[in-house]
Amino acid sequence: MTRRWLFGDQLGPHFVDGPDDSTDDGAQRVLMVESRQVFTRRRFHRAKAHLVLSAMRHRAAELGERCEYVAADTYAEALQGAGPLSVCRPTSYGAVRLVESLPDVEVLAPRGFATSMEDFGRWAGGRGSKRLLLEDFYRQSRARLGVLMDGADPVGGTWNLDAENRNPPPKNAVTLGVTTPWWPQEDEIDAQVRVDLDRWQAEGDVSFVGDDGPRRFAATRAEALQVLEDFVENRLAAFGPYEDAMLAGDTWMAHSTISAPMNLGLLDPVEVVERVERAYRDGLVPLSSAEGFVRQVIGWRDYVWHLYWHLGEDYRDRNFLGATNPVPQWFWDLDADAVQARCLSHVLREVKVNGWAHHIPRLMVLGNFAMQRGWDPQQVTAWFHNSFVDGYDWVMVPNVVGMSQYADGGVMATKPYAPGRAYIDRMSDFCKPCAYDPKVRVGEKACPFTAGYWAFLHRNRETLKGNFRLAQPMKGMDRLKDLEALVEQEAHRGAEAP
Repeated sequence: MTRRWLFGDQLGPHFVDGPDDSTDDGAQRVLMVESRQVFTRRRFHRAKAHLVLSAMRHRAAELGERCEYVAADTYAEALQGAGPLSVCRPTSYGAVRLVESLPDVEVLAPRGFATSMEDFGRWAGGRGSKRLLLEDFYRQSRARLGVLMDGADPVGGTWNLDAENRNPPPKNAVTLGVTTPWWPQEDEIDAQVRVDLDRWQAEGDVSFVGDDGPRRFAATRAEALQVLEDFVENRLAAFGPYEDAMLAGDTWMAHSTISAPMNLGLLDPVEVVERVERAYRDGLVPLSSAEGFVRQVIGWRDYVWHLYWHLGEDYRDRNFLGATNPVPQWFWDLDADAVQARCLSHVLREVKVNGWAHHIPRLMVLGNFAMQRGWDPQQVTAWFHNSFVDGYDWVMVPNVVGMSQYADGGVMATKPYAPGRAYIDRMSDFCKPCAYDPKVRVGEKACPFTAGYWAFLHRNRETLKGNFRLAQPMKGMDRLKDLEALVEQEAHRGAEAP
């Protein structure tokens, strides 16, 4: 009998064929492999290692006798004589090479995404010389899936309500005022995972970064469904208008926390957007919030997945801006205490504690700082992959190389996302109080994001001079009377924590 081999990010019922997997009557048998070598290759966040192992072991326990769970040093060791097997196409180039190199393994089409590779290929192939724009892909996906549609037209007559979803946080607010997410309860499986990770560290085989516990993210399908339901009922309405806002006193804001369980395969994106649409149709949430979330799930998430494969494995090596500075050790270590800049210190601490921050701190604080400082984009990609509980190769290569670091020269973004202090000041409460003044460019109080922005433009003037979206900032830079002093100041800052 051919068994289904499940990777650690293929844990939902839609990755197994046959009868309902709560029964044992004629259901497909399963193989799962826990490879210790995976955790020796990278210095992962401890909470990420805990979540992945907890989710795999919980799934194996649910499957019971249907599942052979093999804990081994390597995949090769675990798979000796294991065939015949079938496996849904894995989510990284390395894993695809592994499964395709093995005898007696049938590789099936990928699952866990709303758009098939064939559908994306037809869409991309029909573009001709046009750019592969997210907005066009998103509209095509919504129409094909019938999500938030009235016949052939988008609900409300408008495809994109992003203009309604860019509010700064409420004035003088400490928190957004919505309920905190529903948190899972740890059990004996989590306790054993923690024992094993402690032992691996003590034996010197692995090293982690960040904190571990309590587990904040769903590790089972039942937990993931509860998280989704809690989000829809309690925070989705506020998600839309404040999805880009940041508050130092509110880590989670109105975000869903389902990216990690979704990337573990515990939720299918189509069922997620169908639940969100039902909430809108029932009058529970405004269209702007429903549309904004749907765009993230079947728009951006699928778009990133397909570009990862469409652009080829060497896409990760692109470095359009020629950034070669190494990521400094304080950043690798998530050492928030080494940093005086309040925004950067706060977000680093959130990542250290939770292995998570929402998309704006990732892009506009962490990624922005890295790009302003000219850090090597491949190292920055590795940092995001290692440090985030929802980070996988397919997630981080396009998001970081393309969107965050502009290392692809404009395939995914029309300009570098390297804003100065104005954006952070407007969209957060980070700038007051802070050791730096967001309006100061030069001197002891000079904001590293304000000065870093102008230094970034100066350093990349020739490379970016043809970008029409930067024409005005370039002219503004030339009018700065303290530009020479600013550039010298930023050169001396180097890799020091700001």
